Amino acid sequence: MIHRNAPLTPTGRLRLARCVVDDGWPLRRAAERFQVSHTTAARWASRYRHHGVAGMSDRSSRPHHSPRRTPALVEEQVLRMRREHHIGPLRLAARTPVAASTAHRILQRHGLPPLTACDRATGDPIRRYERSRPGELVHIDVKKLGRIPDGGGHKALGRAAGRKNKSGTGYAFLHTALDDHSRLAYTEDLPDEKAATCAAFLRRAAAWFTARGVTVERVLTDNAWAYSKDTWRQTCRDLGISPRFTRPWRPQTNGKVERFHRTLLDEWAQQPYTSETERQDAFPDWLDWYNYHRPHTGISGHTPASRITNLSGQHT
Repeated sequence: MIHRNAPLTPTGRLRLARCVVDDGWPLRRAAERFQVSHTTAARWASRYRHHGVAGMSDRSSRPHHSPRRTPALVEEQVLRMRREHHIGPLRLAARTPVAASTAHRILQRHGLPPLTACDRATGDPIRRYERSRPGELVHIDVKKLGRIPDGGGHKALGRAAGRKNKSGTGYAFLHTALDDHSRLAYTEDLPDEKAATCAAFLRRAAAWFTARGVTVERVLTDNAWAYSKDTWRQTCRDLGISPRFTRPWRPQTNGKVERFHRTLLDEWAQQPYTSETERQDAFPDWLDWYNYHRPHTGISGHTPASRITNLSGQHT
């Protein structure tokens, strides 16, 4: 890569060198003609004499010898601690005789990704995937959410007063179907997560996606009891959908809908509402914002609706 302030490109260097070596120009005349110093002209002419055209490219600035580089035994200690304990540079620095910045460079030099890009349990790099078209795979999951008592919970009243207000408590079960390719989401607040409830939700979700030009081909769920029953499998057969299941104890496989539920909690559910009714009334507007207006970092800042053909034009 050429330095941004370099006065000559490889082509310009070659022209300068040929003027000096092949055409016999004095160095000072060539330097003046190409607007560089005398020493620069001499350097490129010398490289051309010894290496020809290949000598016109930039050379690596990496030193041939690094006497102060971290010893190999210390590097191996840092790498071993990272593999065994899955910790980052700051905690590595506390357990090894190097600074955090040095530990960071060692990890980079050996191609180890940041902890945020690794599986927490195993430390292996997370393999990210994305289906190539809408409807090819839809993630489905249920988020159990405590209902807000009338008058407000701890978000609105503070923890002390919130604990005393127990009227109207219980749980909401948020069933979500999220398209893998576009991240377009459909969510319902239902009274439970029984097999019949989940199957009925799938029918409505499939119809919702169909109305938006998306044909659901596969659904991915965890191994919850409701999804293992014949009710769920029969509904999938009736709709022409292929059911898929995550590996046991591997919620990361269904990570897109898990991440959606985290966004849902942060941006909608955990606001200081004064009642469950107020929270539910705010949900349609938030979901509309998520699908049609909110930039999604997982798809390069686009909105989910922008990845569905003509869907943005249908929205009012």
